Amino acid sequence: MRTDNGKVKNTIISVYFVLIVLVILMATVFSAFSHLTDYVWLSFTVVFLVFIGMFLAVYLVAKYFEYDSDGIKVVVTNKGLLLSEKFNYRTHEVEFNKEDLVGFKFKNYFIYKCLVLHIRSKSRGFIKERFNTTLVTHRKRKYIRQSLSKMLKNNSSNKE
Repeated sequence: MRTDNGKVKNTIISVYFVLIVLVILMATVFSAFSHLTDYVWLSFTVVFLVFIGMFLAVYLVAKYFEYDSDGIKVVVTNKGLLLSEKFNYRTHEVEFNKEDLVGFKFKNYFIYKCLVLHIRSKSRGFIKERFNTTLVTHRKRKYIRQSLSKMLKNNSSNKE
């Protein structure tokens, strides 16, 4: 099975555009009402810090996810949505044999969702790999869960 969340890129670019428009709007509002309050710099600093927080939250959560379990090996990839074509500084990729999967778990936090894979490694015993699945739809996460469950079932039946 092969799936990804490539259609989300345009939405994330739109979110960045809206954030930039909000900053421009807030700058004009502050300049228009600067004579009404004595705490202009404090207000500007608070709004600027809120903007930086929102920008970083979108930056950290918005990741491309790809899952490919066709063939003997499973390939799971996370990479950034912006500037990922030219710079691969946010790429996290794991490739492993289906027999090496020991377990998996989807973790759902308030605004962050991740897939944790437990993989058998020849050199380090068991390793735990995390992948950001926040922007993957519920239906695709369900298909990934079914695929991984099937692998675990095949691995347990092969051991017996």
